[in-house]
Amino acid sequence: MEDIERDYDKPIVEACIAAKTSLIVRVGMLELGAGTGSFRVREMMHRIAYPMGVHVRADVNLTDIEATCTDGVSRITEVVDLPTTGVNTERIWLLEHFADWLSVKCGQAGTYHAVTVVSRELVDNLDEPNVYAAARKAVKEVLAQDQDAAEALKDAVATAVHNEDEISQNRIDAAAMDTRTAAGLGTVGSTPRSDDSKGSKAASVPASASADAEAKDSDSSAAGSAAAGSSATSQGRGSEAGRPASSDKSASPESQATGGITVRQAHERLDLIERRKPLYSPLFSGFASAVACAAFVFLLGGGPYDMAGAFVGAGIGQWVRRQMLGRRINQFFATGVAVIIAALACVGTLRLVGIFDPVALRHDTAYIGAILFVIPGFPLVTGGLDIAKLDFPSGVQRITYAFSIILVATLGGWAVARMVMLNPQGFEPMNLSPWLMAGLRMIAAFCGVWGFSVLFNSPQRMALVAAVIGALTDTMRLEMQDLLHVPPEMAAFLGAFLAGMLATVWRSSVRHGLLPPHLGYPRISLTVPSIVIMVPGLYMYRAMFYLGQFNTLNALDWAFRAFMVIICLPIGLVTARVLTDRSWRYDV
Repeated sequence: MEDIERDYDKPIVEACIAAKTSLIVRVGMLELGAGTGSFRVREMMHRIAYPMGVHVRADVNLTDIEATCTDGVSRITEVVDLPTTGVNTERIWLLEHFADWLSVKCGQAGTYHAVTVVSRELVDNLDEPNVYAAARKAVKEVLAQDQDAAEALKDAVATAVHNEDEISQNRIDAAAMDTRTAAGLGTVGSTPRSDDSKGSKAASVPASASADAEAKDSDSSAAGSAAAGSSATSQGRGSEAGRPASSDKSASPESQATGGITVRQAHERLDLIERRKPLYSPLFSGFASAVACAAFVFLLGGGPYDMAGAFVGAGIGQWVRRQMLGRRINQFFATGVAVIIAALACVGTLRLVGIFDPVALRHDTAYIGAILFVIPGFPLVTGGLDIAKLDFPSGVQRITYAFSIILVATLGGWAVARMVMLNPQGFEPMNLSPWLMAGLRMIAAFCGVWGFSVLFNSPQRMALVAAVIGALTDTMRLEMQDLLHVPPEMAAFLGAFLAGMLATVWRSSVRHGLLPPHLGYPRISLTVPSIVIMVPGLYMYRAMFYLGQFNTLNALDWAFRAFMVIICLPIGLVTARVLTDRSWRYDV
């Protein structure tokens, strides 16, 4: 700790390796705690490390990170553990902006966004209640008042597009070279020990500078700083493809003049990101859960009474769950209690309605929809993505965690069914016209994805974008099953594939200036909410219901149906990513 405290007020680029590592590992810890996959955590740590002149290698699991950092002279290993895991898409988004903000402050180009003024305004004003409005206003002012900035942005985007293939190949070649030479560069410099994290230990890592990050920075250096401020945006193009980003002359004048920010200032920004309260209260979160599950029930074939029961049960269940998780109660216990309360609330609502209309008493399947708010969509999908990137330890851990949550939820639902003597046999057909059904499905899918996005703590604009993608993809999936008789597994794959492609198109449109720069959201924050509604929750519950009755044949039948659909969802996303991202297309 002494060396970190000694350099706490030094510029980051001049600080010791321990101080730099404290920032790198903390960003990885925040990214991991937000629920994203290990491949993305490593990528974020790499992009934080590169502007500091540090190379990092990290082992990332579900709740811990072991990272070794080297600057070519010294190296240090740090280990961090998280007490639990969750999902926070707002934090994922803010950390992207933090990476750009830090890069520009260190005299480099931005990586994620063509207009880095968005990152500057967001990160500099995180302590303001209307930070998002301030960022949008800043972008509009820059592009409206400074015509030179707008022209510089257009030129930078054109240059980035022209050099895209060459830059991508540079990334692949550089990463391959780094992989081939890793074994021979494992003993460089001294090995100071980090004292600020439990479990820290010295380890040998390559001291080669990260050429992969250099190539990624050069990809965005042409566009990254085009609008970093009214003065920086008029400076023209950045470095050419393949040239180190450190030679980019369009970096922030402030960072060039002051030598960048200090370690303390960077940690203060991370403090604000880490301590941000959830965007939505438990009551509003319960409302979003109610909307999502009611829409989910309709997409499964339920009618008005089924939707009403699911609405009440899911709303109450999510409110209880938020209250318990806010008090740091064990996640599995909180899930089980919330599921039981949600199912009982749904059954009680329908029994109450049945006093006035006995037809409501026949809707025994509605309570299944009331418990679908606990579906662990993020770990299911990110686990599959980690496996696709050959990170089997993290992928297996995430999928195991997801199936553990599903097991607790289905056991809770089965227990309620046994207590109140329910025998769910599915939803009654509504016999609507195909056109009307397609329109209602699109509305329901939009509402369902919006609700799940709110549960993931997505800002409203991000939630609406994800909802549009989900409305298109889920409606297409269901219509293919009904009209073209496509198997559910193939329909799930095509739906997830289309969601991945649409998210990529959205991201690229923002990057190329076709959409406002403040709408540049992470792909994972758009794709996962849009396909969570495709997870076969009804199949999984039926498997557990039949298992509870020791009807093993039907239990295995529904379990394998659910398994096939579940594995097709991440495969669809991976396929879309492989087709649109060279770094996913090749194993380097």
